[in-house]
Amino acid sequence: MSVAAVVLAAGGSARFRKPKQFVLFQGETFIKRIVAAAIEAGCAPVVVVAGEDSAQITSELTRFRVTIAMNPDWQSGLGSSIVVGIRRAMNLAPDVDAVLLLTCDQPFVTVAVLAQLIQLRLTSGKPIIASAYAETIGIPALFDRSCFPDLLRLKGDSGAKGIILARPDDVASFDFPSGEIDIDTAADCKKLYQPLAAVGKAGCSVKRIKSFRSRSQRGRPTHRRQSLERLRGERAYPYTGFESS
Repeated sequence: MSVAAVVLAAGGSARFRKPKQFVLFQGETFIKRIVAAAIEAGCAPVVVVAGEDSAQITSELTRFRVTIAMNPDWQSGLGSSIVVGIRRAMNLAPDVDAVLLLTCDQPFVTVAVLAQLIQLRLTSGKPIIASAYAETIGIPALFDRSCFPDLLRLKGDSGAKGIILARPDDVASFDFPSGEIDIDTAADCKKLYQPLAAVGKAGCSVKRIKSFRSRSQRGRPTHRRQSLERLRGERAYPYTGFESS
């Protein structure tokens, strides 16, 4: 199975007050870490969608075999960057089987995580593999090429989560508690050095995904920092490759 990776790195980092793509963690910048993980996981092509910091991102990734795709409309939101990335991946590899959607502000996404997402696509047969954390589901996520038309219809700040929630029967969830740690502000950097919660035994079943969709449609928050222990007994695919060093 051929899998491309689209790294969404076009955001302006307004709340962080400087480009967070270049924050150092464990000796490497966020953008280098996620690109290296995608390449090591066997993804090809690897497309990095850039915005106003495209020149610096290009310079940062000179030693990597990646394609930089400029999103001139990056300020309109995440959906526009997904469209740019998917289109470029399809142009580079017309027969690609699936795409991994990644960001650079989830520092605990490693090659082991990506490898298990890809493996779950093979073992589950589901066209969408989404990560489960903090009582919700989202990226990193893998989308089979049958999902490309839906991804290409995204606009503005609409991300891929809407597609995941709209197709619960097509989703296999991957239990990845540390996926809830994303870096939006300078204060969030403290999370990088806090002990992570243990990997739970439960994930997000189809029933649970439908519940997330229902809450979203009612206008309630879908991100809830409640224990995954509440989901015990439902089908799960736990992440087993996290290294804290």
